[in-house]
Amino acid sequence: MAKKNDWKDRVGVVYSTNAEFQFQTEQTSEPNALTPQAQRLVVRLDRSGRAGKTVTLVTGYVGKTDDLENLAKVLKTKLGTGGSVKDGEILIQGDVRDKVVDALKKLNYSVKRAG
Repeated sequence: MAKKNDWKDRVGVVYSTNAEFQFQTEQTSEPNALTPQAQRLVVRLDRSGRAGKTVTLVTGYVGKTDDLENLAKVLKTKLGTGGSVKDGEILIQGDVRDKVVDALKKLNYSVKRAG
């Protein structure tokens, strides 16, 4: 079943008179995840654009979105806090930078604490 807004992927094609025409969309693939030792993660504190709420950001992850979400789930479980994944970053509620760095180091990630 085709999704409703598949027309957004067909920019540049106006009309075809060929009844058997099938538009080919470009398949974007996510990069394969690097090993934890090869990752260069940065943990920092952020308040901007969050109505004064403090979040701990984990940036720099290279890999698939599913793997990033799994890592976020592990961190949230270990820390007992809430959080989410947005735009390739892990957001953990509150100022828990030290705990995040410790948890990531125990998982063999290369981590740098910023700020």
